[in-house]
Formats: sequence, C-alpha cells, structure tokens
Amino acid sequence: MKVQMEKSASKKIFDFHLLTRIFFFAKPYASRFYLSIFLAVLLAIFSPIRPLLINYTLKKVNIVDGGFNSVLHFLELITILQIVFLIVETSIRFLFSFITSWLGHKVVKDIRVKVFDKILHYNLRQFDKTPIGTLTTRTINDIEAINEIFSEGLIPIIADFLSIVAILIAMFYTDWRLTFICLIPFPLLIVATYYFKESVNKSFISVRNAIASLNAFVQEHISGMQIIQAFTAEKREMKKFVKINQQHRNANIDAIFAYSVFFPVVEVILAFAIGLLVWYAAKDALLLNGQEASDIAGKIVAFILLLNMLFRPLRVIADKFNVLQMGMVAGERVLLVLDNEDVLVENPDAKDLQVKGEIEFKNVGFSYDIDRPVLNDISFHIPKGETLAIVGHTGSGKSTIISLINRLYQHQSGDILIDGVSIEKITLSSLRSQIAVVLQDVFLFSGSISDNVTLRDPAITHEEVVNAAKMIGIHEFIEQLPGGYAFNVQERGATLSSGQRQLLSFLRALLFKPAILILDEATSSIDSNTEKLIQHAIEVLTQGRTSIIIAHRLSTIRKAQKIIVLDNGNLVEEGTHEQLLSKQEHYANMIKVQLQKDGD
Repeated sequence: MKVQMEKSASKKIFDFHLLTRIFFFAKPYASRFYLSIFLAVLLAIFSPIRPLLINYTLKKVNIVDGGFNSVLHFLELITILQIVFLIVETSIRFLFSFITSWLGHKVVKDIRVKVFDKILHYNLRQFDKTPIGTLTTRTINDIEAINEIFSEGLIPIIADFLSIVAILIAMFYTDWRLTFICLIPFPLLIVATYYFKESVNKSFISVRNAIASLNAFVQEHISGMQIIQAFTAEKREMKKFVKINQQHRNANIDAIFAYSVFFPVVEVILAFAIGLLVWYAAKDALLLNGQEASDIAGKIVAFILLLNMLFRPLRVIADKFNVLQMGMVAGERVLLVLDNEDVLVENPDAKDLQVKGEIEFKNVGFSYDIDRPVLNDISFHIPKGETLAIVGHTGSGKSTIISLINRLYQHQSGDILIDGVSIEKITLSSLRSQIAVVLQDVFLFSGSISDNVTLRDPAITHEEVVNAAKMIGIHEFIEQLPGGYAFNVQERGATLSSGQRQLLSFLRALLFKPAILILDEATSSIDSNTEKLIQHAIEVLTQGRTSIIIAHRLSTIRKAQKIIVLDNGNLVEEGTHEQLLSKQEHYANMIKVQLQKDGD
C-alpha cells in the first residue's frame, strides 16, 4: 500500500496544488523567495556574457588601431571586464545558493514544529496502528527532503532553465547555423535524460521505502532488545535486518548505476557536439583569411565555452527533477500527517474546572475497533475522596476506563461526568493537569531524577521534590544513588529496577498535586523489598483524593470503599470487599485464585 501511494505521488511532479501547499510554508519568508527568483534571472543574464566577451575580443583584436600598445590596452580592458563579470556572477551564485538553502531550512524548521505539534495531539489510536519508526521518518527524513525542494529542486530548476534559455539566445545571436549544428546531438541527450530520470526515480522510491523500514525495524528491535536476548532470537532478527539492509543497499546501487551510465553518456554527447562544431567551423575557416578567419576562431572558442555552460545544467537537471519529485513525495506524506484529523478536538464551549473529584460513568460504551466493543453500557459513581478498585480478567476493559477518564480516547456513547460536568465541557489542559496516572510500565526519559519527576516544570522547586520524597519514604533511596536527585536514569530508566522506577512514578504523581489519582497495575511488578514503600506511597497518595485502583493484590483492593468487577466489557458486580465475597460469584472466585497463587 505504501509503495503504491508513493508511486502515485511520484507522478505528480507538476501537481501545482501540492506545490502550492508546500510553498505556502515559505509565505513568512516571501521576500527571500522573490529575491531568489530575481537572483536566478540575474544568473541567467550573466551566464553567457564571458563567452561573448571572448568572441568579441578575438573578433576585434586584429582591427584595433594604434599598434601593439593599443592591442595590449584593449586586452587589459577586456581582462578586467572578465574578472569583474566573474566576481559579480560568483557573488550572485553564492547569494542564490545561500538564500535558497536558508529558505529551505527555515521552511523545514517550521514544518517540523507543526508536524511534531500535530503528533503531540494525535488520538492514541494513531500510535496503536502506526509504527514509531514511520512517524520518526516523517518527522526527520521526509521533512528534510522538503528542504531540497527549495535548495536543490524547483528554484534551482527555474534558474537552470533560465540559464539554458539565455545561453541558447546567445548562441543563436552569435551564429544561428553553428547553433543548429551543435544541437544535432540533443535528441540523444533528451532520450538519455528521460531514461536516467525514470531509473533514478524508481531507485529513490525504493530508497525511501527502505529507510522507513530500517527506521521502524531498528526502533522496534532496540526497544525490545531484552525480549530478543532473553529468547535467543538474535540470529533470526539479524537475518531480517540483513534482508532489509540489502534492500536499502540494492536501491542505492541501482541509483549509482544510473548515475554511472548517464554522466559518461552526457560527456560523449558534449564531445560529439563540439566535434561537429569544430568540423563545420574549421571547414569554412580554411577557406578564409585575415579578419574572417579570426571571426570564425572567436565563434569556435565562444561556442565551446557556451556548450560547456549549456551542458552543465543539463547534466544535473534530471537529477534535480528527481530531487523535486522525491521532495514532493515526502511532502505529500508529511501533509498526510498534518491533514490527519484523528485528534481530540477541544469543545469550543469547554471551560477550566477546579476538580473536586466526584466521578460518574453513565451508560458508557467504547470500542477501539467497530467490530469489537470493549465497554458495554458501563455505569458507576465515585464520591469525592473515595477509592474505587476495578478488577477483572485481562482484556475486560479495566485500563480502557482510565484512558477514557482523561480523554486519551473518546467514548462513543453515554457520558462521563466529573463534579457533575461532562468531561467534554472541561478543557483538556484543566482536566489532565488534575489527574495523575501511575502505570505498570513506568516510562522515564533520559535525564536526572529531578527532571523526570517534575517533567521540567519550573514551578516545582527542588525543595518540594525533596519534601514529597520524604513524605512517601523514598528520599533515602534517592540520596544513595550517585549524584542523588541529579542521577541520570538513562533512557526508559534502564539504570533502575522496576520497583525503583515505580517509586519515582509515585513521587511524580504526588508532585503534581492531583485531585484524582489513577493506579493502573502500579503494584504488580514490585519486589518484596519495596512492597512496604509502595504500600506507604499509595496510602499517602490516596489520602483525601478520589482514587481509582486497578490491581490484583488483595492488600490493595480490600481497602477500597467500592469495587467493581468487569467481565468482557460488562460490569458484572459492584460493592465492598465483604459484600462481593459474600455473593460467592466472580469476585470471590478471583480472590480464591489469587490466594492460591500467593500460597504457591
């Protein structure tokens, strides 16, 4: 599917709607854009001047009056003019290259900010079905390719076309017959350029696909390295990587082969054109004497220079068209990210709410996939400051409930109320800032403990961090680490145990002073040495707060004021620990199984 999309996109090289959308990002820099076009026109004007000056010099040198000194003075003047034009042309070319590159990088910066901002507001279901490596490719590689539309694509192509037109005009002005002779091999060049463009285009598409596959594969396997090594799957995964890497290599080699064939062909065609020029002009020059022969000599020299200048952009114009195509392919993919409307839309009537903590589910239904409902007509009520425990088998919908409360997903039916207000009428920032979630799989960023527990919020002081750590009893544990609160936990907290990471997640929750606390299997991965610390942290955290706890440990569940039992997305039981045990149904059976496991 991805390859088909890219192939279709690659045919849209003159899709002006797509180009317009991409160039819309250059609107804040319109003055630089128009300056680059103006410089392209100047380059086209200056390109043929020096060859024409050489032709003029050879034509006039024999008829300069005044003897040797006058000729020498004339040549000095022409040389100075050549140097001046060379300096001016070089300066213009420098400015043109700098401004187009500057423009490309500015646009890339703006697009990358917009793309990342869009990804930050995606519905979580987008991350469920999109590989992280693919989004990484969109944010980095594809956006970088858009830069080349400006620095190596459309604007340089315009400049090259203008230069070609200016050089052809100069050639026809100098001698239209020699111009036609020199253009005889051009059909061969057009054919070679077409096949080169098509070949490299296919290779570039393959390279882009291979890069996306490599990024996704490496990202996934580095994240899952523990599983790979634990199940001795290194050799199998290495074989997969070698295969993907070979596809990337082969795609690049195909492109290299096309370049290796095309550039020598262009050189042969250029040599053929110069050969025709010399043969035709020299044939006439042999029959002439004096000034006429000097005129022919001047034309030959000028035409050789003009031909080289004409072939210089022709050598690379096909390559630039491919750069433009790949930039547009990448641009289309990036625009798909920006156009994706699967985001949580803020209700225009939503208002900030100082949450007290009362939660009510009214006939809530939800499904990740239309064909597979996850929650069916769920209703329950949690008074302010009380604790609700949710239990049920894996896949029963426990974690989905907490995802709906802070609107990580949007429920499809029913309503969820906080303090009697529908969560859709509360701003996302207000809602989420007053809900703290402690997950089973704690995610820590590379950086210090302080940065991780405060999430770099400048409003949280170091003193507050230390006081909170003392409150839940983990200050001593942190102080024992090298550097204390400045200890670098590395990516995903790799230098800490699962229990230590869990303790830090409790500290992070406490620092943000939430009105509602959610613990999702937060005690399932702790060891016996840290269990007391965890239980103490839970007591501190839940005190005076509305809390929802998903857990299997009896010690955690039984303290809840209310317990609900889920089974296949249905609420099948509700009550206190004692009430549910007395029913001898789902909950009692689950507790019996848990006690048997603990006994074993």
